[in-house]
Amino acid sequence: MKNKAPTTHENVTFKLTHLPSLLVNTYKSWIAKEPFKLGAVVAYYAILSLPALLIIILNLVGTIWERELVRGELHAEMSSALGADTATAILNMIVEKGDQPTSIFATLLGIGVLLYGATGVFYQLQNVLDEIWEIEPNYSNEFISTLIGRAKSFGFILIFGFLLLISFALTALLTAFANRISSLFSSEIVGLAYLTDILISLVFIYILFAAMFKYLPSKHIRWKAVRVGAALTAFLFILGKYVLSYYFGKTEPGSTYGAAGSIIIVMLWTSYSSLILFYGAQFTKIYSDNYLITDS
Repeated sequence: MKNKAPTTHENVTFKLTHLPSLLVNTYKSWIAKEPFKLGAVVAYYAILSLPALLIIILNLVGTIWERELVRGELHAEMSSALGADTATAILNMIVEKGDQPTSIFATLLGIGVLLYGATGVFYQLQNVLDEIWEIEPNYSNEFISTLIGRAKSFGFILIFGFLLLISFALTALLTAFANRISSLFSSEIVGLAYLTDILISLVFIYILFAAMFKYLPSKHIRWKAVRVGAALTAFLFILGKYVLSYYFGKTEPGSTYGAAGSIIIVMLWTSYSSLILFYGAQFTKIYSDNYLITDS
């Protein structure tokens, strides 16, 4: 009985001994929500959103860093997850037409299309999180509701760009530091610098997931409910990132599809990552229900 998670009628604090039961209950609820179907929907919208999202991130972060430097960092990050060939193919989508002059009308229209496309994946994530939290849709004014959802999604693009900027800066600093001290100190010190880089990435991923779980649903979610679920999701995401990187590197699932291989890999990666995100969101919901963390 000691290891069993409390029912929703017990007002108790979380203990590590409750974790196995919470994870099992989360899995049951997660499977009941058909996560593979939801992951396929998000993967589809991710493909549509990816070029616009990258253009916005490239220009947003590129206003502070050099565009070529940001492009190189993006290539390195995507290469570690998807492979160098896929990363190159994705970045080629956004560089060929990006510097050509256009009229003011075409520019404004292009910005509107970019914003609509880039917010698509976050908008769909909001719908999925609403389903996980069992939030009934309110369509008293569907246009205003959609507009608010898109604006909220754009806010997450800005958060993502800000975290990416800080991550790039700290990674560059740590890399330069590690290269400088490699000839002066033992390999243990150099390894510690790279471990710090991984921990910083974990912190930023945690912040991003916590913000998504807190603000994307159409319902007030307390930080007390979010912090544990975001930590679990960040850990699973980092673990999944290395597993997927190894899987893609060894099996090369995109090679079967020829020129469309890059798109297939992106959809697979997004779909698998979405499963982790949905599990973490469902855990947050179960955790909130079990420990009576209600709206404030």
